[in-house]
Amino acid sequence: MRILVLNGSPRSKGNTKQMVEAFQAGAEAAGHQVDVADVCRMKINGCLACEYCHSKGNGSCIQKDDMQEIYDLLKEAEMLVIASPIYYHGVSGQLKCVLDRFYSAAYPRKPKNLKKVAMFLSSGDADMYDGAMFSYQGDFLDYLGLEDMGVFTAHGSENGSAAKLDELKKFGASL
Repeated sequence: MRILVLNGSPRSKGNTKQMVEAFQAGAEAAGHQVDVADVCRMKINGCLACEYCHSKGNGSCIQKDDMQEIYDLLKEAEMLVIASPIYYHGVSGQLKCVLDRFYSAAYPRKPKNLKKVAMFLSSGDADMYDGAMFSYQGDFLDYLGLEDMGVFTAHGSENGSAAKLDELKKFGASL
């Protein structure tokens, strides 16, 4: 299976990155191809709400930036993993720009190979996930109709713990 991970953490060795790496190790050991897009290292603008993608663009965004790399990976992906630290009850701003730009990628229909989605969230407190979960449920499960493969959270002392990283590695291997 081809898996696209959108890593929304600006920290190259942070908790979210550790979650992504553990999952990637398990998935690749099971024979899956995992592409990780570190979106905070990419130049991706926010959606302009110009509607070009829904008119003349026929699903193509008018902006030409690093999002084009993600669009290309998305065309081949069978599973999407959204990974982010929680900032003010939601995903990072850089990842939010990417998710907003899915508006064009899902028009006139979702990418044909994409069937599954999972989410990895890291925070300092257990009660911080509502905003990210709302978007995951509404945008990816309901609107795009993707199969929910699970939401994995780590907060406080769970961040970077051997038990949490092993859970994610096993999840990747189980696919």
